[in-house]
Amino acid sequence: MATATHTLLPEEASATPPAESVVVRFAGDSGDGMQLTGGQFTLSTALSGNDLATFPDFPAEIRAPQGTLFGVSAFQINFGSTEITTAGDQPDVLVAMNPAALKVNVDQLRAGGLIIADEGEFTERNLAKAKYEANPLDDGSLAKWQLMKLNISQLTLDAVKPFGLGNKEALRCKNMWTLGLALWMFDRDRQPIVDWLNQKFAKKPILAEANIAALNAGHAYGETAELSGPMKQHPIAPAPAEAGLYRTVTGAEAISLGLVAGAQLAGLPMFFGGYPITPASAILHHLARLKEYDVTTFQAEDEIAAICSAIGASYAGQLGVTSSSGPGIALKGEAMGLAIMTELPLVIVNSQRGGPSTGLPTKTEQSDLYQAVYGRNGDAPMPVIAARSAADCFDCAIEACRIAVEYMTPVMLLTDGYLANAAEPWRVPDMSAYAPFPVRFLDAVPEGGFLPYARNAKGARPWVKPGTPGLLHRIGGIEKSVGTGNIDYSPANHQAMTELRQGKVLGINVPDQEIDLGGAGGKLVVVGWGSTFGPIHQAVRRARLRGLDVSHIHIRHIWPMPGNLGPLLKSYDKVLVPEMNTGQLKTVLRDQFLVDAQPLNKVSGQPFRIAEIEAAIDAALA
Repeated sequence: MATATHTLLPEEASATPPAESVVVRFAGDSGDGMQLTGGQFTLSTALSGNDLATFPDFPAEIRAPQGTLFGVSAFQINFGSTEITTAGDQPDVLVAMNPAALKVNVDQLRAGGLIIADEGEFTERNLAKAKYEANPLDDGSLAKWQLMKLNISQLTLDAVKPFGLGNKEALRCKNMWTLGLALWMFDRDRQPIVDWLNQKFAKKPILAEANIAALNAGHAYGETAELSGPMKQHPIAPAPAEAGLYRTVTGAEAISLGLVAGAQLAGLPMFFGGYPITPASAILHHLARLKEYDVTTFQAEDEIAAICSAIGASYAGQLGVTSSSGPGIALKGEAMGLAIMTELPLVIVNSQRGGPSTGLPTKTEQSDLYQAVYGRNGDAPMPVIAARSAADCFDCAIEACRIAVEYMTPVMLLTDGYLANAAEPWRVPDMSAYAPFPVRFLDAVPEGGFLPYARNAKGARPWVKPGTPGLLHRIGGIEKSVGTGNIDYSPANHQAMTELRQGKVLGINVPDQEIDLGGAGGKLVVVGWGSTFGPIHQAVRRARLRGLDVSHIHIRHIWPMPGNLGPLLKSYDKVLVPEMNTGQLKTVLRDQFLVDAQPLNKVSGQPFRIAEIEAAIDAALA
């Protein structure tokens, strides 16, 4: 495999990244097991001590016709011996299991990169499905890349022949053959994969043995193929890391663990009401396995029932949580208003995807910021937090729980399809370092009598479990009287209650905004939120290595915003805001701080590449 021979700074951020990091993309039909292959390669990479970031890219169709362009599934991993914060701009290696996978992905492969193609699948029929007029493996159209043609299908059939599988079942082992080859290429240990296969097929040992045979055959092929052609072994040294216990997590896993940790820090049982929707469903799946931590999970019949059940749980004295993606969040809108009116704690996780309507169910976008900040009827302010990485989802989930119970308010936590599915190493934290925020329910009539909507110094009303003697009170969606909570929709009362709810949210204790890279003041600051952190950070770092005056600010607290953010933004000559939408944070920054924030928008369903943001920085400073 061709690699860069020059040496610059040993990090992903160098203007031309050296061979300390490699980007590999596995691509094939949705039935070829590419996500499984990528996931197991990620496991072996993590066990080798490399830093990594992944990008699973699913087709929207549940089962697209085999061999078609819209049925291609891909899994990309960027791994190396240095800090990795993105899944990589361009693959160095593309494993294409059929013509459609090659056509959809090859133009993203860097010049000189390696294509490993299963020529056994490049039949006339499959070429026609992929809209190829000629076989690209033979017509010279791939000349700017290195090409390794292997009949992976036949090699797999040969490897598993002793196990007596049918042709269709035998070909399902192709992904393990491919994984074995990849493990050889990057000097990975096969044993963890062997152990996993034995566990996965414990009740079908023949399948376990067949898949292990395919894995070993792919590895053995690499050992012999290195004698000629472009196939070379390329070991990657472990990345330096602080001592500690590490594991890989996806954003969905980290949010689930963070929600449980947040409930524990609050001293509350947790109730999760959810409804299956891509890409949010994984949170329900993970939490369902954590019942021993006083977690109740409920799969409701629809989105409205899911959030209403969570509100009911909060009313009963548990921490209510629900999650969805954009279309489901829209359905939950009225119930969010109910939680705001009743002033009950609730955590709402929005794993954003491309919209509107059904939109791009399996692709990523950041287009729900308006919906999060403004998207309810009436003046219904609600805190909004955005996670920047898969690992950061853990801390953001805890922060959402803290704000919800301390201020008696629903909180929305924003992630997106990229964060929900992407994986990265995570150092398991020492929970003793997290300050508890235990809930104190009102359990006796206070001096002077009980007022359900009396407020403490933070503007939060008391939390009372129903049935507490002497503390009977009304709750519901009609406007409440100041203090008493009785129904009262007189003009003066509505004005007062609207301002009280608004003041409570705006008064939330939000940490001052930090500068992630650079200093206060200068020619340009790049401001981001959510999953754009990695490409922005690396683009800014590369630009600074070239001597450009540019800084990076990444906002976690979208609403209310940090108190120092306005003066900080005004200390720069220009403000650039990259977003995977048509300019939503840009609009909020202009509205709140009267700064001339300039947008850099991308709504392709794919994450930003570092080079795209770096080019925008150059243009802004030209």
